[in-house]
Amino acid sequence: MKVLVSDSLSREGLEILEKSGLEVVYKPGLPHEELLEIIPEFHGLVIRSGTKVTREVIERAKNLKVIGRAGTGLDNVDIPAANEKGIVVMNVPGGNTLSAAEHTLALLFSLARKVPQAVASLKAGKWEKKKFMGVELNGKVLGIIGLGRIGSIVADRAIGLKMKVIAYDPFVSPETAEKKGIELVSLEDLFKRADFITIHTPLTKETYHLVDEKAFSLMKDGVYLINCARGGIVDEQALYDAMVSGKVAGAALDVFEKEPVDPEHPLLKLDNFIGTPHLGASTVEAQKVVAVEIAKQVADYLLKGIIRNAVNVPSLSGEELKQLAPALELVEKMGLLAAQLGEGPIKEIEITYKGEIADLDVKPLTLALVKAILYPILKEDVNYVNALYRAKERNIKVTESKTEVSEDFTSLISLRLKHEKDENLVEGTFFGKSEPRIVKINGFRVDALPKGHMLYIYHEDRPGVIGSIGTILGSHEINIARMYVGHDPMKGSKVILIELETPAPPEVIAEINKLPTVYQVKPVEL
Repeated sequence: MKVLVSDSLSREGLEILEKSGLEVVYKPGLPHEELLEIIPEFHGLVIRSGTKVTREVIERAKNLKVIGRAGTGLDNVDIPAANEKGIVVMNVPGGNTLSAAEHTLALLFSLARKVPQAVASLKAGKWEKKKFMGVELNGKVLGIIGLGRIGSIVADRAIGLKMKVIAYDPFVSPETAEKKGIELVSLEDLFKRADFITIHTPLTKETYHLVDEKAFSLMKDGVYLINCARGGIVDEQALYDAMVSGKVAGAALDVFEKEPVDPEHPLLKLDNFIGTPHLGASTVEAQKVVAVEIAKQVADYLLKGIIRNAVNVPSLSGEELKQLAPALELVEKMGLLAAQLGEGPIKEIEITYKGEIADLDVKPLTLALVKAILYPILKEDVNYVNALYRAKERNIKVTESKTEVSEDFTSLISLRLKHEKDENLVEGTFFGKSEPRIVKINGFRVDALPKGHMLYIYHEDRPGVIGSIGTILGSHEINIARMYVGHDPMKGSKVILIELETPAPPEVIAEINKLPTVYQVKPVEL
């Protein structure tokens, strides 16, 4: 498989990709027109903030399976277009957290003490002590918009500086903020109370120009503003007007709505403005970390199918992956089995997680299960990314539930798959916490290792049935590897799962189905 790296990446990251056996083409600063031309031949694309992965790029990427961002922000990737094509989009959310937080603090100090302006004056041969009078941070109110990883680190450091920290984040509870020594407030209250404001939220439709003319009108006179998050969150024209009027005493931006920033941008003409060229993640340590991690993630997905830190697939930490790996294998087998047992279009998928498995984040399991169910129909057109999207396209209802009770097993996963003509119930668990097993099919208890070429046979419970089936298989020189029998005395019938060393051809299936004691035969590939 081929991987294109179209932005600068540390040597350590490139070496990981190369040593994994992937063919790597390194073209940092690749023009958009050339990207459009060559993208069809690549299976993986590794970028930073420079490459714009537009819908047009994605539509031309006939072989692309994964886009990896060596960093956090993905506003330069058309994720909806990637979803439609079933392309996994990955980033490294924690790789540059500390670097971005420290850069915010550097700008905070620079604003408070006018460090860049004083350095420029000194280098110009001047000695202007009175001109660069600063303010102390001690006792000032710092307003943080967005209390995620970076915002939380900034808050922690600011509390150490004896600042009063308030924050706005609609996805954080007051109790969580209070434990960190932070007062959670409304956005309007933050604008009114803060002496310094720093932004740490993603750029979305809701946050675009979040800090606009109205926001500035609510702020204290002489407020300071910092944005190391994403360009576009601050209305730059409104900021310019607020700085010219004196409402904003100083502002520092590491990100701009249009990058690279226009040299004639009006903010660059103001003495009380500090700007840096998107340096939040630009430390030696951060660049090495994100390069190494994204290289591992891309290689693992292309070569092993392992998904980590994907923004359009529920991400799995190393520990979660370790916990869920057996369950992921189990649900894929369950989905394939149930899908191949049914008749007609699929109407509904009901998934229930019982026992210890219910304590985990089961979203990745649901995705894997839905993908497996749809795979016999759609083949490569369905994957971990677009499984729910494909189900919705087909008006398939997907429901997920959890219960702490799990009868005879520590963990049990139950799948009820409703087709237009019938429905099937498949339940599975793990033996030894790692080996996937099917333990019930349509009410019949079994103990089946789901793998290989299998026959599902529903038949009358009477002597000689299994012998007749074995005779037919033997006459066609088809060897039985394993056999699992499901019995229910109350029903007067049984089910058998037979693992074959070679697939049974249609004529063999038809011959078994003609046996008077056999109700149903289904070939199953697991």
